[in-house]
Amino acid sequence: MAKQLLGKEVNEALVANLLERTNALREKGVAPTLGIVRVGARPDDLSYEKGAIKKAETVGVDVKVFELPEDASREDVEAVIDQVNADASVHGVLMFQPFPAHLRPYQRELCNRLDPKKDMDCLTDLSSAGVYQGRSDLGYAPCTPSACMEILDYYGIDCKGKSAVVIGRSLVVGKPAAMMLIGKNATVTVCHTKTVDTAAVCREADIIISAAGVLNSLTKDFVREGQIVIDVSMNWNPEKVTSRGKGGMSGDAVFEEVEPIVAAITPVPGGVGAVTTTVLMKHVVEACEKAN
Repeated sequence: MAKQLLGKEVNEALVANLLERTNALREKGVAPTLGIVRVGARPDDLSYEKGAIKKAETVGVDVKVFELPEDASREDVEAVIDQVNADASVHGVLMFQPFPAHLRPYQRELCNRLDPKKDMDCLTDLSSAGVYQGRSDLGYAPCTPSACMEILDYYGIDCKGKSAVVIGRSLVVGKPAAMMLIGKNATVTVCHTKTVDTAAVCREADIIISAAGVLNSLTKDFVREGQIVIDVSMNWNPEKVTSRGKGGMSGDAVFEEVEPIVAAITPVPGGVGAVTTTVLMKHVVEACEKAN
């Protein structure tokens, strides 16, 4: 039976550390503050916002929400971004993506208008450059791959000299996760939809980070004994049986097939996703410390 790499345990350690740091800042008269910029009211955005506000309360971070209507103009959004950039009391910014359809032609420009020092989830090109150059002074890595690294660190999984496979090449998870693993001195292969025989490549790995976003795509054929599997994806599984009935969230892995084979695995839910908002707060606290 594999060891389950639980996000709850990682969270507890992170929260304890962040509380110490936010208390120290507040003793100096500084309240670490996250600004949330949201255009419209998509249910998934509102759900994440609610979770972020709740997490912020537990670690001593204040939150300011800058809400715009769904039909906001480009100029309206630019004005709010300029406002949070200029507001010294806002130390970090989470800006929900994607924008409504009429703003998407300007999405790159709008993201890059945000001050990289306040960009908590790697929306700006300069923040991305920081990930690829291994320079934390240029910005912050995306929260989800950062959460993967927090889990590896907490459980003492040394990546040095290990073979790692990342499934997925998105700018949000796959590519930055690969760069961060390289930063930990792993030898990294990135698999994607055009990879020939992904299963064979994965079986050679010591560590697998699966971010395909495809339910049941990681089967027993992809794994072998001794591996570490970090399952990033959150997919709706209509066949999953939960305490609430049928239907629930599952990762890429067919858990009941993969878990008995590998050495350790993150559950879904309860793994990477549980750590992501805490990492967001860690970024805010770091930004506040740098500003003060």
